[in-house]
Amino acid sequence: MGKWSRRAFIGAGVVAGGGLLIGVAIRPGNRSEELSKHVINDGETFLHTWVKLDSDNLVTAIVPHSEMGQGAGTALAQMLADELDADWNLVRFEEAPAVSGFANYSMGQAILMPDAEVPSFVMPSVDGALIKTAQMLDLQITGGSLSIRSTGTYGMRVAGAAVKQMLREAAAQTWNVPLDEIVARNSVMAHEASGRSAPYSAFAELAAQMVPPSSPKLKSVDQYNIMGRHVDRHDLPAKVDGSAVFAADVRLPNMLYATIKRSPTFTGSIEKLDETGARSIKGVVDVIRLASEEVSSMFGNFTFSESVAVVAEGYWPAKQGLDALKIQWSTTDNNAVSSATIFEQFARDIGASVDRGSDVQQGNVPQALANAATVIEADYQVPFLAHTCMEPLNATAVVKNGRCELWVGCQNPLGFRKSVADALGFDVDNVILHNCLMGGGFGRKSRPDYAIQAAQIAAQVGRPVQLLWTREEDVQQDFYRPAIMSRFRAGLDAEGNIIAWENTYVDKHDPFEASLIPYAIAAQDIGHVSSPTHIPFGAWRSVAHSHQGFFTESFIDEAAAAAGQDPYQYRAALLQHRPRELAVLKAAAEKAQWHKPLPAGRGRGISLHSSFGSVVAEVVEVTVLDGELSVDRVVAVIDAGFAVSPDGVAAQLESGVIYGLTAALYGEISISNGAVEQSNFHDYPSLRMPESPNIETHIINSGATIGGAGEPGTPPIAAALTNAIFNATGKRIRKLPVGTNLS
Repeated sequence: MGKWSRRAFIGAGVVAGGGLLIGVAIRPGNRSEELSKHVINDGETFLHTWVKLDSDNLVTAIVPHSEMGQGAGTALAQMLADELDADWNLVRFEEAPAVSGFANYSMGQAILMPDAEVPSFVMPSVDGALIKTAQMLDLQITGGSLSIRSTGTYGMRVAGAAVKQMLREAAAQTWNVPLDEIVARNSVMAHEASGRSAPYSAFAELAAQMVPPSSPKLKSVDQYNIMGRHVDRHDLPAKVDGSAVFAADVRLPNMLYATIKRSPTFTGSIEKLDETGARSIKGVVDVIRLASEEVSSMFGNFTFSESVAVVAEGYWPAKQGLDALKIQWSTTDNNAVSSATIFEQFARDIGASVDRGSDVQQGNVPQALANAATVIEADYQVPFLAHTCMEPLNATAVVKNGRCELWVGCQNPLGFRKSVADALGFDVDNVILHNCLMGGGFGRKSRPDYAIQAAQIAAQVGRPVQLLWTREEDVQQDFYRPAIMSRFRAGLDAEGNIIAWENTYVDKHDPFEASLIPYAIAAQDIGHVSSPTHIPFGAWRSVAHSHQGFFTESFIDEAAAAAGQDPYQYRAALLQHRPRELAVLKAAAEKAQWHKPLPAGRGRGISLHSSFGSVVAEVVEVTVLDGELSVDRVVAVIDAGFAVSPDGVAAQLESGVIYGLTAALYGEISISNGAVEQSNFHDYPSLRMPESPNIETHIINSGATIGGAGEPGTPPIAAALTNAIFNATGKRIRKLPVGTNLS
């Protein structure tokens, strides 16, 4: 997902009301009265923003993140439970409601002051400032691989330790014994000297009257009991038995169904509309036009082009009605745009280097290139990519008496609530949002367009409406990973050592560091030029890292080939100053048996990339027989600092590999006449199970600050694949997708 810079976050906080300047006046204290009404059921006691405890001694972690298959809820509950010294069998989690009191202030600390040593007397003011800022920004995001490394580290662990301290103090007061004689273990408080013990729940009422400490003592790694080991994921049983509620499962009394079509050229409008055929279909209730509209969100402003929806008593008649509409769309200046003209524009703008922005400038690159024994050059390009989540976009809305109630699966519930309120002209408190499980997100479900459409349609028909996008609409009206071109030059000395690295690419996207390289090259000039298109773009799994990892790790491989050196050894020699990266690279090579010979027609490729606080190296083995490519094996090694949930990290690493392989082999959204050509999985295919390679995952717990796991597995895979193809065939691939026919 798009990442917040420290400057942007601080600036937004100050603009949003001076929260970061108020200091002690905004200390949060105990917010139980403000928040408990949103989360407390009978028999439960609210102890902390993220914790409640019931009369049966069951601990519930209140998680400010969406569950879209990544398993973050369980891992976050592990972090809380470990610091709380809770019995894991008495721990569960639920998603925080979409109300401002549950804005995710922990993300602010991860962005603004990672690893900062904040004095305990200052921490309440810091928390207050972050709470105010998060509320002003409607910050309740799931993305950027931030759940564990931000909310887990600065939210759940702190909450667990704080609640344990409160419960210990309550037990000491109740039994009138010294605090240091109270032991918390497996959800039981014990005073060993007197032989007394009682469940945590016995002290909940007294503890709830206390103010949670902002800087409780946290455990060291050697004290962990639940973090770092396998536990069963709490969300899986319901998904297996079918009782899990996804947004598309919502059913309301008197509910209608709708589906929709937007102008294919993104900026177009409807010139003529014949509704006769649609209205003649049995079950069709209405045909509704939604005007072009500009929407603001924390990810920036974007404009929806005009669209038309068909509302019916069921989805199938709505779909038939949509197909029966006769629509004449307007012609715009963008109708002449194609993928070919876009890449011609990119090449022109890179060549002109007008207003080139700088990522890195060190050493004297022109002089180093002039003195080089060998200069190599290469252009790389990647196409637009869609998200194609397993669950197409959908939302259910009821709009009545100036209030809106919404059921949706999204990655930013507070942000969606604000966007829907703005679109309807409602006060935000008059919008109630129920966030459901998601069948994938990958960044697409951080954009609120489909929720806004559902609310607008429901407002016009006066009945509950479930809007279901067709897969065609899902593919053709995405916020795409942008198409990018990147140009490289490198200089090598007579011994093959790389002495200069020059790189210019189009359109800088978050995060800033994606284009940077870890290698010890004295002269570097990395920069970018602006070359915008009319195609809407947005967060896609691992954002700019997904393409920059392909570019940089392909070109360093080209340098190794030009030097006549082994690509693993070449990288290793340039990483002697980066022991963490070197260890991951070495582990991947060893686990993949890098130096074991392969028969003719087979090849290995290696790639290394750091993102979201984690380092990942991947080795791919391929076979190319009679021009047909098969991907046989992937070895992936990750150093995420510490793997809170090792099985979860492995699963996310595997998922990132599959998602990245799908893109590298098949992913291409092409543009013709200003519109997307692809429409469904027949022309925008995904990697199928018979094509999937064997994936081996390995985890290094280096002790570095905890990094992400959901996204870091994607960036290295494309380069590892194309480097393997080069090793097998001598054919260098600089343009994605690869395809499986290499003849």
